Amino acid sequence: MTRIIQRNARAHMPVAVGGEGCWVIDSEGRRYLDASGGAAVSCLGHGHPEIGAAIKAQVDQLAYAHTSFFTSEPAEALADHLIEHAPPGVEHVYFVSGGSEAIETALKLARQYFVEIGQPQRRHLIARRQSYHGNTLGAMAVGHRESARRLFEPLLAPVTHVSPCFPYRYRAPGESDAAYGQRLADELEQTILRLGPDTVIGFLAETVGGATAGTITPVRGYFEKMRAVCDRYGVLLILDEVMCGMGRTGTLHACEQENVAPDIMVVAKGLGAGYQPIGATLASDRVYRPIAEGSGAFSHGHTYVGHPTACAAALAVQTVMQRDGLVPRVREQGAKLQAALLDAFREHPHVGDVRGRGLFWSIELVAERATDAPFAARERLHAKVKSEAMARGLCVYAMGGTIDGERGDHVLMAPPFIVNDDEIVQIAQRLRAAIDAAVATAAS
Repeated sequence: MTRIIQRNARAHMPVAVGGEGCWVIDSEGRRYLDASGGAAVSCLGHGHPEIGAAIKAQVDQLAYAHTSFFTSEPAEALADHLIEHAPPGVEHVYFVSGGSEAIETALKLARQYFVEIGQPQRRHLIARRQSYHGNTLGAMAVGHRESARRLFEPLLAPVTHVSPCFPYRYRAPGESDAAYGQRLADELEQTILRLGPDTVIGFLAETVGGATAGTITPVRGYFEKMRAVCDRYGVLLILDEVMCGMGRTGTLHACEQENVAPDIMVVAKGLGAGYQPIGATLASDRVYRPIAEGSGAFSHGHTYVGHPTACAAALAVQTVMQRDGLVPRVREQGAKLQAALLDAFREHPHVGDVRGRGLFWSIELVAERATDAPFAARERLHAKVKSEAMARGLCVYAMGGTIDGERGDHVLMAPPFIVNDDEIVQIAQRLRAAIDAAVATAAS
């Protein structure tokens, strides 16, 4: 009997003991094709020798130093690397241990910026429905995964949520990309005006939607319109690229494809590829300079901020990605994954949408394709798909509540950037078999 507080106390979890490339091996010798990279984390796959060597070398030299006393060489080098390749205007970085901490950091940084420039009345945050930004209380408040929020609602700070950019479900019939994007920008503007333009801190969004609704990609021009609204009222644009960033969508930063640069951006999963826990909040000079030249201290901190070993691992990951041309490879292999998924599911009676970018794809499941009606929530079809996939040696990230927090099911895939052609074929084939088996169970 495990002494671990598991995610599901009733589940019997296989014990992972090894990993090779895109595969995870359990204690009974079973091999699982890691089609979701865990949770879109393992972009280099498992067991990369150079990353292990970099971690060992750093541990041998200096495993840890607290940032109230020291900075460290790997933290400084990683910061230089990230800023060299950051969106225009982004010049500063704060290292933490994961995505939720990075979101908390972004929220505090945004609030302190306004205090430092003499606008302490700014207190409101605007985010989007059907979003996910992490599991700490601040991150959960700005996020909108109802299943996660419900239990802790009394503890959450008030946040205003607007519509997501979710074309498959919420674009009106016949509505063009431009008209849909403008409608959402108008909603954001009206929300800012209702709250009071001089009281809003920032608008927070995942550049490409992640776990809650399944890789929802924005229509062309959406973020440019949202950026313009934010600029009109002095509101910060905060982009969450914890899941979709660091090469996952085919460019190092997903916002490169949207022709916008954020005031604050959050990255994590692909930063360290799972070899060490690490995340980062990146800030524009506009945001950080008033703090540096004002009070001189960002009022925030964690014990493991700028952890030398984590930073050394992340620097090795980013160096390998750049040297081996893995971001262009994401585009190449992503096109093959898209084609394989469309071949397997284009005519499937229970797949309503196949969407994504790069190596970041989702399939939305429907009970009736003609009407896009979802399966009943009580069926928990997503859980059945995950179970059937595991039985076939395939790991996928399946979630429910896709449409509105209650209805809808999707399956997300984010394989390592090193995934080969045969593995892409296997992902599509095994997932097709898993979905067919799960639907048969749900319909029985």
